Amino acid sequence: MCGDATNWDEEAYRESILREREIQTRTVFRTVWAPSLNPNPECVVVASSDGSIASYSISSCVSKHPIGFCSARAQRFLPAEPEGFLEGHDGPAYDVKFYGNGEDSLLLSCGDDGKIKGWRWKEFTESEVPITFQGNHMKPVLDLINPQDRGLWGALSPIPENNAIAVDPQGGSIFSAAGDSCAYCWDVEKGEIKMVFKGHTDYLHCVLVRASSGQIITGSEDGTARIWDCKSGKCIKLIDPLKDKKLKGFISCVSCIALDASESWLTCGSGRNLSVWNLTASECISSISSGATIQDVVFDNNQILAVGADPVLNRFDMNGTILSQIQCAPQSAFSVSLHPSGVTAIGGYGGIVDVISQFGSHLCTFRSHCV
Repeated sequence: MCGDATNWDEEAYRESILREREIQTRTVFRTVWAPSLNPNPECVVVASSDGSIASYSISSCVSKHPIGFCSARAQRFLPAEPEGFLEGHDGPAYDVKFYGNGEDSLLLSCGDDGKIKGWRWKEFTESEVPITFQGNHMKPVLDLINPQDRGLWGALSPIPENNAIAVDPQGGSIFSAAGDSCAYCWDVEKGEIKMVFKGHTDYLHCVLVRASSGQIITGSEDGTARIWDCKSGKCIKLIDPLKDKKLKGFISCVSCIALDASESWLTCGSGRNLSVWNLTASECISSISSGATIQDVVFDNNQILAVGADPVLNRFDMNGTILSQIQCAPQSAFSVSLHPSGVTAIGGYGGIVDVISQFGSHLCTFRSHCV
């Protein structure tokens, strides 16, 4: 039996296939909890591979979307309607952070286009523009772009991407981990580079601020983490998590790093290995082997939460003992963020965000909005 192809629209069919493919392969690279006086989590902001920045109400997602994910595959998840939406970057948005607290804070993002952008959070949350018309409705109050090197005959190099950002509101600074092997310190008020940290031999994956010591810490594709003095711009400590290990011949990049609240303990994710360092003693106190590549870590008091290239939220103690493993929705997770209440948000492949309570139950699981 043949169908009627008289009104067949080949172009529309092609677009629908491409759109469905984009939805399935879309990735949430970062989740962050929005600042609030409410002790319970209210809003999570996500940065995605289509360059968008979107915010979601947790209460709305809990009421409208299935609790947990059971054994359903990612493509069955219903898309969530964001409360706020920005077309932030040309190319993937890799990180999102808040600069400051409360209504006066800036929502910052960075991405593959080499830019760091900032929007007023209050203006973002109070926008009355219908969500279907949001995207470019807000102009950033901060719009920074990485410098280009000038080579032979005056030719400019490509603009290096920004893979991660860290903030120091007290110092008026934003730090970026760039694709040209450098970390940059930006002056927020002037919109200018204050300092460049050079020493890594490959592009940077991550950066964080160690405010109590006036330092930053970076992790690189070259397999090392480095501690930098923010006054001199010099590297004062090189950390090689896989030095003298058999794993060195495999994935050796430092893909993620985290500091505990005291800023005395550092954890580094390198391939399938997670190392824990006492920074005061400059000593590695434990090395943890994981079943899959580790892609993000965060401290929860004296414990470590880690996610990666398998659908599991791992919890370790400082000695490397596995305390729990919770199945999570993204088949590959790139971000785990911890709310002060103990609730975690995990984002990853398929544009999926999984919100897990402090008790290990799934509060809600949804697919982030796709433009």
